[in-house]
Amino acid sequence: MVNRKARYESRNFRLTTSWSTHSMTDAVRDLIGKEIPCLDKGFVRLVDVMGDDDSIVQAARVSYGSGTKKVHEDRGLIRYLMRHLHTTPFEMVEFKFHVKLPIFVARQWIRHRTANVNEYSGRYSEMKDEFYVPSTENIRPQSTTNKQGRSDETFPPDVVNSMAAQMESTQVKLYDEYRELLEAGMARELARINLPVSNYTEWYWKIDLHNLFHFLRLRIDDHAQYEIRVYGEALASIVRAAVPVAYEAFEDYILRAEKFSAPELRALASVLGTHIPSEESLAEFGLKGREAREFLGKLERLKQ
Repeated sequence: MVNRKARYESRNFRLTTSWSTHSMTDAVRDLIGKEIPCLDKGFVRLVDVMGDDDSIVQAARVSYGSGTKKVHEDRGLIRYLMRHLHTTPFEMVEFKFHVKLPIFVARQWIRHRTANVNEYSGRYSEMKDEFYVPSTENIRPQSTTNKQGRSDETFPPDVVNSMAAQMESTQVKLYDEYRELLEAGMARELARINLPVSNYTEWYWKIDLHNLFHFLRLRIDDHAQYEIRVYGEALASIVRAAVPVAYEAFEDYILRAEKFSAPELRALASVLGTHIPSEESLAEFGLKGREAREFLGKLERLKQ
């Protein structure tokens, strides 16, 4: 007779080993371990994913079954959840990534404090001789209208080539000095402190889908710094393959949507006037059923 502990351990084994294979599509399975190149020496690699679109639906319905609803009803539920910011079911899906990135990108990235991170240690190990040098087309002047960004203007070719060479020569010099300090016996934790933030680091980064969508909303936006946007787009390509219905809803209701302030809404109301379209006429824009009625309700409230 199998005792209670043995039954528990067997069940626990089945649960933990099923995370990596639960409803995983061929597209996602092919992405596991595949490096997506980023910048000149970096990458994003999917290590593991737990859950999919079905996991979101099941969490929302608090159901252990599958196939109890039609596919279009599942899609409608996910879109409803996203549209109304019912975010908890999206937290049931988790991604684990291995990322290689410049330290200055990592410092922007780590501001998203809703993930689990384990980073390469310059105390335990020697820092690698790998540094980010921007391509010449990405070396731009400071913007005169955006204090935290670069301009669309360009430098003359001879100037930009000189700048790139200077950045690279400084990196070589600083790394050579780092090696000299190590060879002189200085502790790794001290020798590293003069290395530039262009030095590459690596980490494992685990995050749930709700918080990953928040990360992507900020980091694949056109206003994000180019270097972190490259990583955001790599992550987005993986998420799109793993949870296509949820990602479609994210694009429609978050990424490509706009928010309006109360004064802006009053301005819109004055422009729109009193005309309210019919529910049938909204179908050509992809607004049907409950979503169309919600939109009409918004228009009615604008008139008030």
